[in-house]
Amino acid sequence: MNKHLSTKEVAQFLGVNEKMVYTLVSDKGLPATKITGKWIFPQHLVEQWVEANTINYPEPGTKLPPYHGLLIIAGSNDPLLDRAITLFNNQYNDHAAVFGNMGSLGGLRALRQNLCHMASSHLLSEDEEEYNFEFAHKELDQMPAVVNFCKRMQGILVQKGNPKKIKKVADLAKPGIKIANRPLSTGTRLLFDQELRKAGLIGENIAGYHNEFSRHIDSGIEVLSGRADAAPAIQPIASLLGLDFIPLRWERFDLMIPKERFFDKGVQLFIGLFNEEPFQKLIQKNSGYDLSLSGKVIYPEKQKETDDEKTG
Repeated sequence: MNKHLSTKEVAQFLGVNEKMVYTLVSDKGLPATKITGKWIFPQHLVEQWVEANTINYPEPGTKLPPYHGLLIIAGSNDPLLDRAITLFNNQYNDHAAVFGNMGSLGGLRALRQNLCHMASSHLLSEDEEEYNFEFAHKELDQMPAVVNFCKRMQGILVQKGNPKKIKKVADLAKPGIKIANRPLSTGTRLLFDQELRKAGLIGENIAGYHNEFSRHIDSGIEVLSGRADAAPAIQPIASLLGLDFIPLRWERFDLMIPKERFFDKGVQLFIGLFNEEPFQKLIQKNSGYDLSLSGKVIYPEKQKETDDEKTG
């Protein structure tokens, strides 16, 4: 069973006074719940919160070697990305692409440590106006190039026919409802927690909140099997598994690429796939994807547009 800390214990753990703990809860999202009038803090979530808010990492001792045919992608998982990697490997016999499922934040940290050529990410900023830039600035010394892979519809998976009559996020707090969740390092979890806060809910109070699954499909299988009534995930999973879906918002799913690796042959070949017919056909049977931005350079082009507006 996960250990819970008192306010005094979490203050000692973080090296701050108890008054500051309350400030961190209200202003910085320190994971906490109130039971019988007292705050308690799940230690494993506090540790994850500290990791998620770390901004300074030691410089890696080694550099990613020059590109020799192995393309390494790390970060947030996506079924279309899996298919694109398979397409790349089938189309270019002299190259091999591999993927590390680490969540969006994990992908950015792998990028910082020179462990991959690109990171897949869909991290929504706190003001809900932009994706990935805010987190890239925090995690990386230099802003990478940002290329859109696709746009996806995020929402809540529910069982076919929606037997629990779940219509909005607030309904997840109803008695008898159990969810499957995504890890804290994922963009889906970040969005889900934001939606819970907007609905005035505390995740700790929802059955299944701590049942975390590393892939969208795994969360979907929990709902399909009846072990969970709902799960945050993308709409293509609902299409794939025959589940019902409650939409929340379209999101931008990007590839973050260090500028010094942008013109590596494997990177350019992979990006080049996005506007080709075989890639476009990959989504024919899946609703919830939008490829209108696929392959577009979001940054630095977006920054250039902002600068032009300032000087225009």
